[in-house]
Amino acid sequence: MTASQRPEPAEPGGRNTTDTDPIRVSFRRYAGVRTRVLEVGPQAPASTDRAPRRVLGKRATARGHAKPTAPRLVLLHGYCDSGDTWRPVLELLAAAGVPAVAVDLPGFGDAQPLRPGPMLPQLDAFAAAVIKEQAVLGTVVLAGNSLGGTMSLRAAENHRLPISGVVSIAAPGFVDSWLIRTVARYPLPLRMYSALPLPIPGFLVRAVAEQVVPRLLYANATAADADQVRRFTALFPDYRSTTTRLEQARQLVEELANAYRLEEIRVPLLVVVCGKDKLVSAASGRQLHALVPHSRLMVREDWGHCPQLDDPVEISELLTYFSAGASRPSKIAARVAAEVSEDTVAG
Repeated sequence: MTASQRPEPAEPGGRNTTDTDPIRVSFRRYAGVRTRVLEVGPQAPASTDRAPRRVLGKRATARGHAKPTAPRLVLLHGYCDSGDTWRPVLELLAAAGVPAVAVDLPGFGDAQPLRPGPMLPQLDAFAAAVIKEQAVLGTVVLAGNSLGGTMSLRAAENHRLPISGVVSIAAPGFVDSWLIRTVARYPLPLRMYSALPLPIPGFLVRAVAEQVVPRLLYANATAADADQVRRFTALFPDYRSTTTRLEQARQLVEELANAYRLEEIRVPLLVVVCGKDKLVSAASGRQLHALVPHSRLMVREDWGHCPQLDDPVEISELLTYFSAGASRPSKIAARVAAEVSEDTVAG
């Protein structure tokens, strides 16, 4: 092969730079919130903020659509993140022929802001609308990172939603890290920062964020993707936005104190624990696993808070195998669950 015939180098998600982007981007409305949707695989009917006409067990059907077959992954991101965090995974899922959708949650990315008042009920209504839409075309499996993990667990507690399984990655609210506990206590330094009479210059806020973000989200800060870091730091363009995010985070931590009814979870649950997570401790995931007796536990000591950024290949394979098993309550599902369990011991 000559130099002129060599293919362009592949991007992190595995797609060559000359290939057409397999991810479709659109804007839809769920529970009254307009948001951006990233999707691969067969497309669900456009959301009209109405539930499908009929819900049969764990699978929703709509008149005029073929019988649902393949499982569909719904990917939920964490606090101060967006659906873009799942882009590398979505590209790999597209190549494997696995249908999946990631959305910007209310208040983040290109979604409309959250309304005043409690945050989790608003996010619950939003997630339920996404799940019902996607269930029209297949069995729904939820996968959530951080706040998205919390939302996935809360959705699984709602038996009226057509969910076949949940993957919870670094969900907070059990045994949290020093940083989350610090936000909850709202100590004097944070109060002083929010009360400063003269705003800190935006360029200084962004400079600090560029140093902090890779250390919080990645297992290895030096391996952080520059585009992903820029995406996160764009959430903190100035002093005012930073104080707003801080107040919002404090409210969310307070709501997490009574966020779960884990005894209501009956669907297959895989708890993913990340050993290098600096935001949610490994003990938190182990506690979640202990509180849901039928759950499976996977421990990866080499992953940080956002393993979809650290290792999109492994995450995409994990989600593919889990969704295949969760959507088939049979011997195949038992075998897949057993394989996951073996990987856990090895990790």
